[in-house]
Amino acid sequence: MRYVRVAWHHDFDEEPVVYFHEVGDDNWETRRVQIYRDGHREWADENNESPTAGLAEIEIAPVDEIRLQQEFDAEEISAEEFEEQWLAARSG
Repeated sequence: MRYVRVAWHHDFDEEPVVYFHEVGDDNWETRRVQIYRDGHREWADENNESPTAGLAEIEIAPVDEIRLQQEFDAEEISAEEFEEQWLAARSG
């Protein structure tokens, strides 16, 4: 597994500004947390999705590729940091 934090710089009020991805060895996302500008969080996993949060329908690119897009900042994070975000999102 690898864990990725992606900040998305944009002006859309209804879109997430930070994503946390848990990515399997096959580059497919297994869990996701989305944080919105107002601070609320949405989450998704292989069994649960919401109208605004679902797993990616394409493989998650390497961090270096994500960084090539000006509107994104991406970094690898620890499993512990992802779990903190996951628990915060799940607890509402």
